[in-house]
Parts: sequence; structure tokens; C-alpha cells
Amino acid sequence: MRIILVSGLSGAGKSVVLHALEDMGCYCVDNLPASMLEPFVAHTLRTGERAYQNTAIAIDARDSDLLAAKVPETLEELRRSGLRCELLVVLASDAELLRRFGQTKRRHPLIREGVSLQEAIGLERELLDPVVQAADLVIDTSDMGMHALGDLVGQRIDQRRGEDLSVTLVSFGFKFGIPGDCDFVLDARILPNPYWESSLRALSGRDAAVIRYLNEQPQVQNVFEEYARFIGTRIDEYRNARRRYLTIGIGCTGGQHRSVYLVERLTAQLASHCSGLVARHTTLASRAT
Repeated sequence: MRIILVSGLSGAGKSVVLHALEDMGCYCVDNLPASMLEPFVAHTLRTGERAYQNTAIAIDARDSDLLAAKVPETLEELRRSGLRCELLVVLASDAELLRRFGQTKRRHPLIREGVSLQEAIGLERELLDPVVQAADLVIDTSDMGMHALGDLVGQRIDQRRGEDLSVTLVSFGFKFGIPGDCDFVLDARILPNPYWESSLRALSGRDAAVIRYLNEQPQVQNVFEEYARFIGTRIDEYRNARRRYLTIGIGCTGGQHRSVYLVERLTAQLASHCSGLVARHTTLASRAT
């Protein structure tokens, strides 16, 4: 039996994740209180129904500090019992959550008299920290629309029906902030910047002219080889530790040229080393929406 626990900040996309998992054939339960997790799993095991073989549960760990802190312990107990159990957490920046709640006009579940929306978001972030620390996979949805998040869940979760490590290389722009779901961050700002070439400014690291420009820079090959070795070593370490997910961010100033180039080239280079390797470009994705 495989159980995928879904948690995260209100407004970060838990419902979207759960709908994507349902489309993938999972039996889904929404907003189960953390205190009900073990009784529900015991029930599914007793019934033995095939419908429960792949179960996704969105857990609501906000009922008390004690229950949120207990989630990691419960997770380990489920794993020790022989279940294949994963914890997926969705986060987003405060600014993005404020924008989403402003657009939808929904009430944050932790808002009380005298508590502002900003304060409620901060309270929930603090409350869920033990859950975030125990997560197998954290997804920062700040720069994602609903469809992009659903696609990402499909890439990272569905392939986990196999046994290979799921690895994502993420390009981003430092001026927009580091994605909150990176396990490691590498810096491409040391490379020559195609932005200062007027003919390349509007292009991206996927375009032939930018690729040709960077390939011609002596420093680029050295950095590429160093980063390829680093990532290859981390993949081996995560496999040996039986970890299921690895996310590595590569950033440049704007997230358009150098980081995109490196992510694309490294993905192609390391594909034979890890079948579960995908690329994600946060800046290019936000420009397209």
C-alpha cells in the first residue's frame, strides 16, 4: 500500500495537488485531522480493498501545536509498519499568499478577531514547521499556476510508482528570490552574462544563439563539469540513503539565460544517470503565464 500525505499552507495549492493525485488514480481524502490519520490507515488495512492501494490524504495539522509536532512521529510509525508512505508539502511566499487571498476573497482559517491576514499566514507557517521539516518533497508554488502545479505533481509523484529517485533541476533568478523547495542551490552568476549582448537579451538559455554564446566561453565548461560532478554525487548519496526526492536550484540574476542553459545541459548530461530527472524553469514559466 502506498500512502501520500499532502499538507501545507492555506492557499498554497493543497486542493490542486489532491485533484492531480485523484486524476492519477489515487483514493483521496481531503482535510483529515492529524489525529485521525492512524485510525483511518488502520481502517484501510483492515478492509483490504484494492481502491486503497494508492491513497492520498490531505492532512489538516492546524488543530493544535501538539498534533502538528506529532506528524513526523506518525509518519515514521507508518513506515515501520511496512507501508510506503510519503509526505508532500506545498508552500508559497507571504506576498503570493496575500495576493491569492486578496483575489479569491476567501477567509484564512487562522484569522481571528485582532489577527490580520499577514499574521495568520505567519502563525500557520510557524505551526506547520515540524511538518515541513519532515517532508519528503516540498513544492514552492509561488510562481506556479494550477495547471503547472498539477503537471509537476504528475512528473514527480507518478514516476515514483517506480523505484528511481525523483530529481528536479530548477532554474531561477536571484532577483526574484530563491525557490523555497530547493535542497541545494548552485550559482550561475559567475558566468558571462548573455543579457549584455543586445542581440541575446530577449532570448533564453534554450535558444541556439545563447547556447552558442555560452559554449564559446572557456569558463562555462569548467563550471558545467564541476556542477555535473556535484549533482551526480548528490544523486548517489540520496539513493544510498533511500531518499525519494531531490531538488537542486541553479540561479543567475534574472533566471533567463545562464541558469536555464545549465539546467537544460545538465538534465541532458545526467539523464542516463537518473531516469527520474526533470527540468523546471521558474522565470520562463512566470513569463509564459
